[in-house]
Amino acid sequence: MKSQRLSEAARRSAPARGSWKKTLAAFVSGGTIGLIGQGLLELMQRVLGLDAQAAAGAMVMVIVFAAALLTGLGIYDKLAQICGAGLFIPISGFANSLTACAMEGRSEGPIYGIGSTMFKLAGSVLTYGIVAAYTLGIVRWAVSFL
Repeated sequence: MKSQRLSEAARRSAPARGSWKKTLAAFVSGGTIGLIGQGLLELMQRVLGLDAQAAAGAMVMVIVFAAALLTGLGIYDKLAQICGAGLFIPISGFANSLTACAMEGRSEGPIYGIGSTMFKLAGSVLTYGIVAAYTLGIVRWAVSFL
């Protein structure tokens, strides 16, 4: 009896299926972010005269800033409801997670609030990303001697 009620409650609260629409929205929105990024890259190289590496860094900073600003204004979450994973997979999703956590802790002050909650979600991503980069760097270094 209990398991029947539990499975019924799980079925009622499961998200509605619409995988084709969601997949298309994620594809288009992720592609749009990529297109905007490429446009910014070209603009920074041609108009500002930056080399490829400097332009890439500047482009990433612009996208991270835009995502953080849209999160602060409450627009990013509304777009994410429509676009789904297309907004969370690129670096804009990382900026959103940092900004959203920082906004949650702002009432507790800059150190114990913003500083401590900012990396609540992104901390594990940073930790495992750094460990993976370090490990692969060692493997690449070791392979270079072969």
